[in-house]
Amino acid sequence: MRLLWIIFGLIATAAGIAGIVLPLVPATPFLLLAAYAFARSSPVLHNWLISHARLGPPIANWQRNGAIDRPSKIMAIVLMAAALTISVLLQAPAAVLGAQAAAMAFAATFILTRPHGPDGGT
Repeated sequence: MRLLWIIFGLIATAAGIAGIVLPLVPATPFLLLAAYAFARSSPVLHNWLISHARLGPPIANWQRNGAIDRPSKIMAIVLMAAALTISVLLQAPAAVLGAQAAAMAFAATFILTRPHGPDGGT
């Protein structure tokens, strides 16, 4: 089981890193999944991830404060709006647009109701 958690953590880390450079791919949720997987399988990988200069701060902000920083919130909302706009422009079926809009509304509500962090208020 430990090996499966490590593999899952590595895949989630790769997806998180991809999310840093690719538009429409979120980084933070994948990094949170990776931290969860590594916490259950590899103290070495978990420590590397949470202490990484670029990857660690969003994880620490979530773990300590249950928070998502303001720039990440803005990026998430902008990318969700862009994805929905692209779907509309590509004339996706109404059922697909409805499901996509509902899922994004749920995700946006969750994101926007999280605090920004200890220095950012709510």
